[in-house]
Amino acid sequence: MSYTIETIACVHSPYKQKFGIARQPGLVPAAEVCIELNPEFTTDSVRGLEDFGYIWVSFIFHGVLGEGWSPLVRPPRLGGKQKMGVFATRSPHRPNHLGLSLLKLERIETGKTVKLYCSGADLLDGTPVVDIKPYIPFVEAKPETASGFVTGKPQELNIVWQSESIPVKLSAKERDVIAQSIAQDPRPAYQNIPERIYVMNILDYEVKFRIQEQTATIMDVALHQA
Repeated sequence: MSYTIETIACVHSPYKQKFGIARQPGLVPAAEVCIELNPEFTTDSVRGLEDFGYIWVSFIFHGVLGEGWSPLVRPPRLGGKQKMGVFATRSPHRPNHLGLSLLKLERIETGKTVKLYCSGADLLDGTPVVDIKPYIPFVEAKPETASGFVTGKPQELNIVWQSESIPVKLSAKERDVIAQSIAQDPRPAYQNIPERIYVMNILDYEVKFRIQEQTATIMDVALHQA
């Protein structure tokens, strides 16, 4: 049996490429996205939603649609060495490429289109959204339950800004988004090359950084050339 799912919204995100996106929602509190509903969804469709603190966002991992899926994947939390069943992970390489993120709802703006602004996002720019639901704590919060191989929040990297090499002037919010994202260590779990310089496209910038042991040094930030 097959179904057709129509998208209801599109995400405008600071993450312009897959590399560097937070691996889970909430890990980068400064990362704010705008979920812009399609024009047919008017203010009536979000009436009452402003009274909720968080929302569930169902979406499509559109950035990996052409990469297929596998029954076994290598979760980063296990160092990229041990395989787990795809349904025991949150890998984007799934049979239907569906994702689910719990985001903090900051505000709702209405105009030509309805826009939901959410923080703590882990969504690629242009992500198609297929559903939105309010988060209900007494039903869905189960802090005492077993969590398998995920034993807690991952250790963050220390961030050092090599300020003399950064020509652009960043706002405090931009600095937070960049620093918090790199602190999550976006490298593949199996990769540890201290001399390598990594490049991340985030916000309107191209950011270069190096990771040695538990410290990430941000070496350069320049306006991204499209």
